[in-house]
Amino acid sequence: MTEPSDPLDALRDPYQPADPDPRFADALRLSLRRAILDTVADGGDMTTTETPARADYHSLGTYLAVSDARRALDFYERAFGATRRAEPIVLDDGRIGHAELAIGDSVLMLAEEFPEIGHVEGSGGGAAIRVEVPDADTAVARAVELGATVQHEVTSDEHGRKGTIVDPFHQRWLVVQAPRRSSAGVAEPRHGNAGYFTFTVPDDEAAKAFYGAVLGWQFGAGFVDRAWRIEGSGLPDAGLWGGQPYPGWKMMYAVDDLDAAVERVGAQGGRVREVGQQPYGRTADCVDNQGVEFWLWQQ
Repeated sequence: MTEPSDPLDALRDPYQPADPDPRFADALRLSLRRAILDTVADGGDMTTTETPARADYHSLGTYLAVSDARRALDFYERAFGATRRAEPIVLDDGRIGHAELAIGDSVLMLAEEFPEIGHVEGSGGGAAIRVEVPDADTAVARAVELGATVQHEVTSDEHGRKGTIVDPFHQRWLVVQAPRRSSAGVAEPRHGNAGYFTFTVPDDEAAKAFYGAVLGWQFGAGFVDRAWRIEGSGLPDAGLWGGQPYPGWKMMYAVDDLDAAVERVGAQGGRVREVGQQPYGRTADCVDNQGVEFWLWQQ
């Protein structure tokens, strides 16, 4: 007589490894890649071919599909000054499954085409990717030398200097010349913007002691006598200047044409007390039609 079979016997079969769906495997590789890079950003170790750039993921990122990832990586490095964040992930069939480049403070991700999951190269139309470069004319000319075509020539308007290209991988790029940056890392002001904030006071030492105690401001030596950089005010560029008869904030406004702006001050009932040349540009010391003092500044 045989013993009754145990219905759990089936669970005792030897383990048999299974080949995962290739799409799942690719997606898993990409997920692992992101996990590894997140760890590196938090201070982990990683072998890289270049010194990592100060770039990070943002709420909106760009992930390209390209027909030749190796050539694309070289193109973006040479055309836009991109830096590789690490070695690309190369799949068993030789295709690059994931690669990342740092451009400024952002991360550009790309992989070769995977038609089986809908990851295919574009047609050169539709959306464009905006990239900031130090010199738009030079970047566009270099891109053309590397095989890009110009869709819109580089021109200047109220938003800066820019042009549009289509790269060899059918991606459209809006190439924008990066605005000049101040010492605080923010864009230099345009016409009409406040370019510098000066807190003018009769006694700078008394003001430093007072606002340092009340607001926690700290001060660093400025470039002229009794002038101090203010740290902790929340303003991009601010200073304290002692020995001045006018107490309070005195703004410096950027203008495109100082001579024309000075004429408008007089025409509107204001006064121009002095026009001079400074290391950072031409300035005019002015008073408006209500007695408020300010400076005009042409870079």
